[in-house]
This record gives sequence, structure tokens and C-alpha cells, in this order.
Amino acid sequence: MSLLVYLDYAGIALFAATGALAASRKQLDLIGFLFFAMVTGTGGGTVRDIVLGRVPVFWVLNPAYILVCCIVGVIVFFTAHLLESRYRLLIWLDAIGLAAYCVLGAAKGLAATGSPTIAIVTGTLTATFGGILRDLMANEPSVLLRPEIYVTAALVGAGVFTFANALGMPLYLASGCGVAAAFAVRGGALWFGWTFPIYKHKPGRHPDDVM
Repeated sequence: MSLLVYLDYAGIALFAATGALAASRKQLDLIGFLFFAMVTGTGGGTVRDIVLGRVPVFWVLNPAYILVCCIVGVIVFFTAHLLESRYRLLIWLDAIGLAAYCVLGAAKGLAATGSPTIAIVTGTLTATFGGILRDLMANEPSVLLRPEIYVTAALVGAGVFTFANALGMPLYLASGCGVAAAFAVRGGALWFGWTFPIYKHKPGRHPDDVM
């Protein structure tokens, strides 16, 4: 298998694990674990394929991706209780999955359109949408609303990969640079609490007050 295929399966498995861990925090049954694993694992790639007009989407063409999500969901169902901090593992697995998936998404966007801009957009969508869906389903604060840097890490990873590819670097080296850059930014945000300045001015009026 090629490097991009390995990244694809790795990203799917890691995001599926975070979905199953979210299900464990909600104390769902096995079917709930499988559903969370599949939606989280395939969500970002599904949005990417729809945006690129690649239908049927990737997991319809290759059901092995669904099997990977199911296997991961079952494993987490029987082992999650052994973990001391499931949330800590969830966010770090999410960081690794984000790093792998932003490069994969960028590579697929670049191959489909040849546009560096589209590559960065599809890389970011692929890496972040699954986590957003997971948090919405689990009724937990979205990764977009947490203070530490998240989407920016995917942007950086996809951008570094795209730039390295434009310089003519071999695929494995460009991919490694992109993965390392994304994980460094996201991991640094988790470890050191990196954030951007927030909007602190007077909030807007409530819609009822405008009438």
C-alpha cells in the first residue's frame, strides 16, 4: 500500500477511536459505540469527497473503511474502562488523527483539482469535520468552541504539505513535514495552552431586543 493509503487508514482508525471514547463517556451500548466510531471516522472524508464531487464517497467504494471503524469501536467498547483518563486519550488521539488526515485531505484535493488553495481547504475539512460531528452527537463543547488552537493546526499541516509538494519534495517527505507541523501546533496547543486573542468587545444584542 502507498503512504497515502496508510495515512487514510490511520486517520480513520484514530478518529473512530475518539468517537468510540466519546460513546464510552456517555455510557452507550455497543451499537452506539459503532455508530459514533463510523460517523467520526468517516465524517471528514465524506464531506471532502462531496465537495470534490467524488461520488460514491470513499467508504461506499471500499467498505473496508467501515470494517476498520467497527473493529475499533468493538475494541474500545471492551477496553475503555481500563483507561484512567478517557478524555485525555481522546484529545491526543484526535490530535494525531488531525495531523494524518489534514495531509491526506490535502493530497486528495491537490490530485483532484491541482489547486493548492483547494488542497488546503479539503485538508482542513477532512481533518476537522469528524471531530465536530462527534462533539455534536455527544452533546459536548465543540472543538471549534474550545480555547486552544484546533482548526489552525489542520490549516498549517495542509499548507506545509502543499508547499513542500510544490517544492518538488518526495511524497513521504512532504507528508512527514505536514504531519509533523500539524501535530506540533495542535500538541503545543494542548500541552502549553496556546490560544489566539479572543473578541472582548461588547456582545451583540439579543434578537428579542432588536424588535
